[in-house]
Amino acid sequence: MTPGRRLLRVASLGAALVAWQLLTSLDVELWLRFGQFPTVGEVAAKLADRASTGPYWQDLVSSLSRIVSGFALAAVLGVAVGTAIARSRVAADVLGPVLEVLRPIPAIALVPVAILLFPSNEQGIVFITCTAAFFPVLVSTRHAVAALSPVWEEAVLTMGGGRGRILLSVIVPGALPGIFGGLSVGIGVGWICVISAEMISGEYGVGYRTWQDYTVVDYPGVFVGMATIGALGWLTSTAVERLGRRLTHWLPTRSTGPAPGPSPRPRPARPEPTAP
Repeated sequence: MTPGRRLLRVASLGAALVAWQLLTSLDVELWLRFGQFPTVGEVAAKLADRASTGPYWQDLVSSLSRIVSGFALAAVLGVAVGTAIARSRVAADVLGPVLEVLRPIPAIALVPVAILLFPSNEQGIVFITCTAAFFPVLVSTRHAVAALSPVWEEAVLTMGGGRGRILLSVIVPGALPGIFGGLSVGIGVGWICVISAEMISGEYGVGYRTWQDYTVVDYPGVFVGMATIGALGWLTSTAVERLGRRLTHWLPTRSTGPAPGPSPRPRPARPEPTAP
């Protein structure tokens, strides 16, 4: 990223904070009641106060451990099941109908199931997070694998390669861009559900603390929780995207242009017919 683009992004965030400060400090009432919101200064003071205490960091670590555990399980299961469904008719016929029935169910609606199924709230929250992130990864992997050209697979078979060689040399590298697209969506959906689950049945975590602040009408604390959730979500999604770019560095980008290749050979000039 160029320094100009980086500066523009920082300026955009700063402009949003300035607008927030002006709307709330001036008690602007234009149908939307900005006067009910805490100011940027109040939220910053609350954040500084919370960051100096142990419970804030304990909540942060709890939420991070839950999202990492659930997302890692979802990534492994989603890629494996999506590849199996795209490559095997038996897997598509056996697993496909069940997963398509379960996919429209919001993961947060599974909170009662998690409470009945798992002996602890911690395991239930990880289950809900995994379920939320699983389906975006599954669908993206399935479409990415199914869209691969059979030419490369036939080339490997012609050279004597087996199923394992096809999987490692053709399917996984070719589907990586689509897989990481699903992972980027999955990490965002996972954060939505882990925070919601913490609000409903958690004992620690950023979502639990944000809901507790709301129940005691501590609105600066609520906004501290929202800002923390946004920062954690941005950091984790950025990490996933950077890992994806690193693993697919061979793909052409706008900055680099198309991948370099051999220049076409010039055609020899066709001789002009001579007059009889």
